[in-house]
Amino acid sequence: MTGALLYQWSTAAQLVSVLMIALFYATLARSLRRADVMWWARGWWCNFAALGLAFTYWFVTPPPVGAIILRSLYVGGKIAYVLLLIEGAWALREPGGTWLSRRTLGILIGASVLAGAVLLSSINLVGIAVQGTMGVLFLCCGAVLFRERAKLTAWLGIAFLARGSFALIEAIAYGANTLPPGTFSPELTSGLTLFLGAHSSIDLAAEWLLALGGTVALARRGQEELQLANEGLLCVQGELRRLVDVDPLTELSNRRALPEAFRDVFMTGAALVFCDIDDFKQVNDTYGHPAGDVCLQRFAGALRTTFRPTDVIVRYAGDEFLVVCKGMDLSTAHTRVERLRARLADGGRSEIPLEFSAGVVELQPKQDADEALREADAAMYAAKLARV
Repeated sequence: MTGALLYQWSTAAQLVSVLMIALFYATLARSLRRADVMWWARGWWCNFAALGLAFTYWFVTPPPVGAIILRSLYVGGKIAYVLLLIEGAWALREPGGTWLSRRTLGILIGASVLAGAVLLSSINLVGIAVQGTMGVLFLCCGAVLFRERAKLTAWLGIAFLARGSFALIEAIAYGANTLPPGTFSPELTSGLTLFLGAHSSIDLAAEWLLALGGTVALARRGQEELQLANEGLLCVQGELRRLVDVDPLTELSNRRALPEAFRDVFMTGAALVFCDIDDFKQVNDTYGHPAGDVCLQRFAGALRTTFRPTDVIVRYAGDEFLVVCKGMDLSTAHTRVERLRARLADGGRSEIPLEFSAGVVELQPKQDADEALREADAAMYAAKLARV
């Protein structure tokens, strides 16, 4: 009698506890709409339904047919509970994947319902079959999750292993309870009765560990997804910045790069080389705009090979280019300009002749960059007039 009352009390406590877990996962599933959370929500509701049937069984004396129905539905609910929790763990481990197809799940749950109706004719047999099956399934899944040693599934693996271990112990206890009277000492028999009456309380602790393991795994999965999303956004941001800051034709920086370039040389100074292709409109009018684009690309390539990799080369506007040469003196800058002329002159007859005018000025340390830029522009136009 004491064992029955203890079982009723512990089952009631477990029923309320599982209801709280099921409500938590149901609420989470409505907000997250994740496959793993949805599987877990369904699993916990199946567990709640099975416990509700067990609780009802102790307060209602059903006829033989009713007892068979309650027993079979209880077995089906418990097996559905463990299968759905494992399915959720698989969906968490392999996003988009499934452990079993819905058809296979339905067949297994249906087979467990049938087994509960036909084969399991006593509470002890139900306990052996249900707890034994749960123990094996939970332990196998827990071993897989824990073996991976991933932060994502470690706690969930521990929870599955603990729940499976408790289930197997309970299955052994139910098996021992089927042995003939007198097999064990009175003290051991009394202890076994108390354990079977109170094992729902042990299940309660194990199931809270399961719920906690799932919550921790979800939190870590969410953290990983946020990190991946953030990395993706940073990549997109970098690509957008590149598209905005880089001239698509010449693949040189555009004028948006100048503030940063000027900040970089503010303390050291630099040589500014302002170039303008001579008679570029005539090139476009004579040879066409595609040929003009090729000339711009050719000029940009010559700038790259003439100046240092650390120099900032900017397509300033149209056929105007600016080079910011950090720490370079004017003599060296003029030498580079002449080298650029020689490089463009080596194009041969197949290339459209390209000539340019250049203004070279010194940007003093801490000097206003806009002032130096105006000086370079003026020097370039003075050089252009001198060539006419």
